Amino acid sequence: MDQCGDSSKNSVKNNKRQLRATSEILRKIEEHGLRDKKFFGGDQIGIADLVFGMVIHMLAPMEEVVGYKFIKADSFPRLHAWVKHFSEHPVIKDNVPD
Repeated sequence: MDQCGDSSKNSVKNNKRQLRATSEILRKIEEHGLRDKKFFGGDQIGIADLVFGMVIHMLAPMEEVVGYKFIKADSFPRLHAWVKHFSEHPVIKDNVPD
């Protein structure tokens, strides 16, 4: 058997598994952490928003590398809205580089 082909198939399987795991984590964050709130703590940005904002900031380059958008409006509507609210907040907008 072709070991390169097997290695490539395993890599694809691992990537799909990792994407599913990441999606499941995001789903839990959306359902249990964010729920129906504008920010994690309610109407104002708090520590949880700042921490998750750093994660989201690091996701953008990863999305570009792997060619996969993690937080899509149709898959994660509340997280997608949170990203918009968070990135448009004056404190974030004025202090986080593009």
